Amino acid sequence: MLFLVGIGHLIWDTEMFRPLSTPTRLPPTAEHPFGTDTQGRDLLAIAILGTPLTLRIGLIAGIVAISLGTVAAFLSAYYRGVIDGAIRSVVDVGLAMPALLILILVRINVGRELSTDEMGIAIGLTSWVFPARTIRSQVLVMREQAYVELSRLSGTSGMGIIFKEMMPNLIPYITASLVASVAGAILASIGLEAIGLGNLSDPTLGMTIYWNIQFSSITLGMWWWWVPPLVAIVIVFVSLFLISSGLDEWSNPRLRKRV
Repeated sequence: MLFLVGIGHLIWDTEMFRPLSTPTRLPPTAEHPFGTDTQGRDLLAIAILGTPLTLRIGLIAGIVAISLGTVAAFLSAYYRGVIDGAIRSVVDVGLAMPALLILILVRINVGRELSTDEMGIAIGLTSWVFPARTIRSQVLVMREQAYVELSRLSGTSGMGIIFKEMMPNLIPYITASLVASVAGAILASIGLEAIGLGNLSDPTLGMTIYWNIQFSSITLGMWWWWVPPLVAIVIVFVSLFLISSGLDEWSNPRLRKRV
């Protein structure tokens, strides 16, 4: 993971991701450890460039989703009343609608390729309802705690209670939700790109799968073309799972290992 995201571009010529920069259909060799595709692109260069791009989409989408979801959750759970009813209605409708289908319709109606950042924002705008519901349930429990009630009786404003008393205690949970949102966004982006709705010029993991499908790499027997993106995807999700597990252990004392 560190090699693909951090140091790979420092020790490998990533310019070989361009078409016709290498011989075509080469199996893995010393010069091209991951081989090359039918367009003459080095697959190691594509993996080194594509993994960070895919993570970028996930991070942008996760930050957008968590930001909107957290704001909606606090407004809904703390202030209740009409605000709570309106937000819960929007969340319920959003949860009932297939997010991937909405993204497909958005991409088709835009009429052009979405950039990496635009895809991340679009995914985030369609997925904020998931963290909104889970964070709201946590805020509802915390709202009834004695220290929150004491702050309310002492005259602290609602926003003051949210930012000074409640938010710090929910940071571990919100961070864990961010990791989950990033993982979901990466999966959504790969799905969109695999069916050809990504940016054709970006060497992301999803677009690598798309080109595999377009050029029938399995039929051609080019196993070295489809294996690297799948391995990279597995590495990304395992890494995110380990991060999420660590955050759960940090936020929940009962999960901490005894020394």
